[in-house]
Amino acid sequence: MSLTSLTCFIRYQIDPFQREAFRHYAEAWGRIIPRCGGNLIGYFLPHEGSNDVAWGLIGFDSLAGYERYRATLKTDPEGCANFEFAQARRLILREERTWLEDVASTLNLTRELTP
Repeated sequence: MSLTSLTCFIRYQIDPFQREAFRHYAEAWGRIIPRCGGNLIGYFLPHEGSNDVAWGLIGFDSLAGYERYRATLKTDPEGCANFEFAQARRLILREERTWLEDVASTLNLTRELTP
């Protein structure tokens, strides 16, 4: 079975006192990830409940697309600077990645408004 679309689901444990620094980090990825070939679905900060867990979701057409993205990202000056920013600030305490196969018929559905 070949996968046509994958999502990298990233769970971050962040320093809750550096929430705004993580926001800055995530906003930078909003410029970098699409330029390097990923489909940024979004970053999400804690709102209620746990105050130290954030999420990032990035889509790819295939594992080969992900590998191309990673190679491009390693040479992207802004991407390298963003990694260095996070390391210098120590705002990410732990990072976990899970790969998910997209169920295409369920993506980007919106509620239909009735008159």
